[in-house]
Amino acid sequence: MGFDICSRPRNAATTRAAILEAANARFLAESYDQVGMRDIARDVGVDPALISRYFGSKEELFSSVIENCGDASALMAGDRATFGERVAHDVIYGPRKEFKLRWLLLMLRSIASPKAQDVIQRQSECNFMTPFTQWVGGEDAEIKARLTAGLIMGLTVSRDISGGFNLTPDQCDRLHRRLAATLQDFIDN
Repeated sequence: MGFDICSRPRNAATTRAAILEAANARFLAESYDQVGMRDIARDVGVDPALISRYFGSKEELFSSVIENCGDASALMAGDRATFGERVAHDVIYGPRKEFKLRWLLLMLRSIASPKAQDVIQRQSECNFMTPFTQWVGGEDAEIKARLTAGLIMGLTVSRDISGGFNLTPDQCDRLHRRLAATLQDFIDN
């Protein structure tokens, strides 16, 4: 694991990005408690003090890694009236999203650490659940958002882990229709 930043111009943005990339690789390979700032610094070829200068603490560095994992904007893009159809189509027929599986692995690998757990929960709320819940709106917005997110996440992880749903095209079509109706119902009612 090493990132050669010697061939790149040394500037704050490039160095910060290299540190973030190395931290992401480390947190994917090891749990939060196993990752050391010195290890990340060695991977990038910088002094550990530089990581502290850019990110503050290991917890803040981990928070930056988690923050780069994504947000709820893709779910909220598009017409609200076609939400169920769009999302169901992506879940059933969309491509496997490696970055989302890496994000899940990163979180699962570190969730046992109280510090990492706090960061994961904070980032999940700030970057995903709060904006999505606000977008859902209305009575029981929190419940509707949690049901929707849980169903989407569960089916997506199931699909990606097993390599697909192992269903016939007709079964996929029926699953798509039922999922679209269920997701739309979660949002609308």
